[in-house]
Amino acid sequence: MMIVVKKHCAICELQENCNGLPYFWPIFCFVGCETTDALKKHIEFLKVVDRTLVKRPAPTWANKNRIRTELDTLKLRDFSEKRDKNRIYSLILAPYAGHTSQIADYDRGQSLVETFKQHGIDEVAVTDWKCATQQTKNYGIDNYLYSVDQCVDELGGVADVVGLCQGGWLGAMYAARYPKKVNTLTLAGSPIDTDAGEGQIKELAHTYPITFFEELVAMGDGLLKGEFMLQGFKNMHIGKQYFDKYAELYRNIVDKEYRNKFEKFESWYEFTLDLPGRFYLQVVEELFKENRLVKGEFVGLGKKLSLKDIKCPIYLLAGERDDITPPEQVFKAEKYVGTDKKEIQKDLADGGHIGLFMGHKALEENWPPIVAWIESIQNRTAEI
Repeated sequence: MMIVVKKHCAICELQENCNGLPYFWPIFCFVGCETTDALKKHIEFLKVVDRTLVKRPAPTWANKNRIRTELDTLKLRDFSEKRDKNRIYSLILAPYAGHTSQIADYDRGQSLVETFKQHGIDEVAVTDWKCATQQTKNYGIDNYLYSVDQCVDELGGVADVVGLCQGGWLGAMYAARYPKKVNTLTLAGSPIDTDAGEGQIKELAHTYPITFFEELVAMGDGLLKGEFMLQGFKNMHIGKQYFDKYAELYRNIVDKEYRNKFEKFESWYEFTLDLPGRFYLQVVEELFKENRLVKGEFVGLGKKLSLKDIKCPIYLLAGERDDITPPEQVFKAEKYVGTDKKEIQKDLADGGHIGLFMGHKALEENWPPIVAWIESIQNRTAEI
């Protein structure tokens, strides 16, 4: 009988202590420990994965800000430095879909907030959504519409609303409910007409019965766990999320710049927020299954909302390869709003979903014209 003796090394100890690491790398413990360089490479790889996949540190904000107000749903972060009291704030409604709001201020040189400030708008604020708790698990969309209204009042009573992804339908609802409080409305990667196009979220919502989603909430004791959302997003690209990106990391593990970029993104991507179960089920049933917003059947803060009540200038931005929110779901908003067609701008970015908000290409090419457009509307409003 042949006996195989496994070498015991630092890499083995590290992997044994890191529950949750991608164990499709067991070959590391059998080969590759013969040279110092190889050993260092293996250890560095597991350290990076341990920090991002196991320890999961909370993401940080890239740019200096202060908390203007705090509610049980959010913190309103103000990034202004040279506040001009005559200027209207741009309020960025970050997505509330399982990840943190740092998507709007991801990193220096890769920040939507920074793009606004560098191109002339210093008065920028972001909704920093909080993780839902047992105390807030029964909150619905109304609670978040009310929170947006509190933010707008805190910022002066009127805002240029910028909705990112799920923050877009919330912004559209708010503009329909309080049209005089929204100076301009920007919708980026935002699912407005959820029946349009062929996206994976649409397919999921229409494939499974509402009882499936109710069971997910029950598993979270009244919350939709951020972990469930994350697994759903990962399963849309199984090969990439569970193997390819780690293979690429290993190939580039000695490249410090690559390693740091990987760790920065994965630290944001793996850190999740829980959603109130009631809010989540409302979104699934009333927005994605029944498409009530564009049908004029959604009731928000005691009133049936009609997108025809939105009369402000609108900018629609979609990602050409966005498989979360296909371009049609964004651009079809033009059909339902009451804004004059001459006051509606549209742009199709060369990229996917997340890149629309934090990608270099979109931040350099697609967002500066939006900032200039908002500023031109502000100047026009000031002259009236």
